[in-house]
Amino acid sequence: MNYCGIKDCDIADGPGVRVSLFVSGCRNRCPGCFQKETWDFSYGRAFDREAQEKVFSLLAPSYIRGLTVLGGEPMEPENQRDLLPFLREYRERFPSKDLWIYSGCTLEEILTPGARPNTEYACAILSLADILVDGPFVQSERDPILRFRGSRNQRILDLPLSLREGRALRWVHENDR
Repeated sequence: MNYCGIKDCDIADGPGVRVSLFVSGCRNRCPGCFQKETWDFSYGRAFDREAQEKVFSLLAPSYIRGLTVLGGEPMEPENQRDLLPFLREYRERFPSKDLWIYSGCTLEEILTPGARPNTEYACAILSLADILVDGPFVQSERDPILRFRGSRNQRILDLPLSLREGRALRWVHENDR
């Protein structure tokens, strides 16, 4: 798997100060995508052990709330295979920090047998995450004032609750309660 960027101080892709990993490769090819270069699976650099350790070191400070994985498309089958061991290690090293994943695929697509994102790794990845921001970016639904998403069709899902209940359930932000 390649990655095209690591942000060490991201406040746009989840609550609090976060570290964000942008993976390469995306077949969704959403019209209006702001990172078309990430569609190419070979764009960027290899997400090798050195890159993983860099992410882990950036996550260490107590003011970092968690990790966000986006792209490109983290739920591309090629990316899932390499993300799973990394995310497992993240959870072992930082059990009190959260994990957000952005996908142009919906939760329903990811869980549908035979669908492209439904691989042997998909459920394990979802089980490690706290939040899934799902759905393709839709230019006609673009709304620059939306929090943590680019278009109104995208959902911010509470993954543990959604998986437990067997249906997509939206996240209720602590400030919205």
